Amino acid sequence: MTEGLYARLVQAGPIPLDAELRCAPGELAALVGPSGSGKSTILRCIAGLYRPRAGEVRCNGAVWFGDAIDLRPQQRRVGLVFQSYALFPHLSALANVMLAAGHLMPDQRKTRGRELLELVNLGGLEARRPAQLSGGQQQRVALARALARDPEVLLLDELVTHDLDEARMLADSMTILHHGHTLQRGAPGDVMARPISAEAARLLDQGNLFEGVVREHRAADNRTVIDWGEFMLEVMHAPAFAPGEQVNWVIAPEYIVLHRRDRPSQGERENPVSGVVRDCVALGETTSVVIEAGHRPGSALAMNIATHHARRNQVAPGETVTVTLLAEGIHLMPWDGGPRGRGVRA
Repeated sequence: MTEGLYARLVQAGPIPLDAELRCAPGELAALVGPSGSGKSTILRCIAGLYRPRAGEVRCNGAVWFGDAIDLRPQQRRVGLVFQSYALFPHLSALANVMLAAGHLMPDQRKTRGRELLELVNLGGLEARRPAQLSGGQQQRVALARALARDPEVLLLDELVTHDLDEARMLADSMTILHHGHTLQRGAPGDVMARPISAEAARLLDQGNLFEGVVREHRAADNRTVIDWGEFMLEVMHAPAFAPGEQVNWVIAPEYIVLHRRDRPSQGERENPVSGVVRDCVALGETTSVVIEAGHRPGSALAMNIATHHARRNQVAPGETVTVTLLAEGIHLMPWDGGPRGRGVRA
């Protein structure tokens, strides 16, 4: 990879790392994982604030770390927004930003600092110190300071996030981390819908994670059939799994379709599953629904539907409803022996 950012970081301790990160030019990459998974450490390695035992960091073909090279942070064109913002409390907002513009001539630093504070909507607050600013305003000063370096790479430790909806909306790519290891990387929609393993699905907080058994393959129909308790489900052809093999499977909420009570449709023949509504919470235009499917423990299906659709179909706790599980949305994974039928959290 000669363009963009590439990082390969390896060490046994004290912070275990076996991570790989790629970010193409102009791309926004999100790091996702629980606390302690190595997200902030990876950013510090890229910025040169932490030295891993082995690996490499390259940016646009230039080696920042590796092959006996270890550029100092000042030599790496990196802008870093810390989670704590790390503003100098005795300096004004403008002075904090100017301090990062050391590559400019002295008479240019104030002009550039004012431009960046205007860019983050802090014009008029240049003289205020961090204690005189709100948390959001401090964050924007930290962003302006990071941009003042004219960085090749902008690292936003505040975007190193637990909020998967935020990552999915904002990012071009998503990397899942666990105990310092890279589990999966790809487009956010693909990673969320097709996690590489049950472990990755749990880290993504996938509620609709279950177990099943492969019954048969129907290659001519591009289908594989699995048993899930009392239900038989058709999924997209998955020949990697043998008949009789136990599997984990996951389905994203957007692939669960509520059947209409007043007008059946032909599409409802696909993987119909009936159950009792356990929870139903209106969230403005969208209603969150949890259905206990069949009589199998831990078979709670979570879905989101339009609130007007929920009302028209009388979706309420205790009501029996039927849904379709779209075959294209059911993703099979090797069984990992984890908790059976996790479903959503009670």
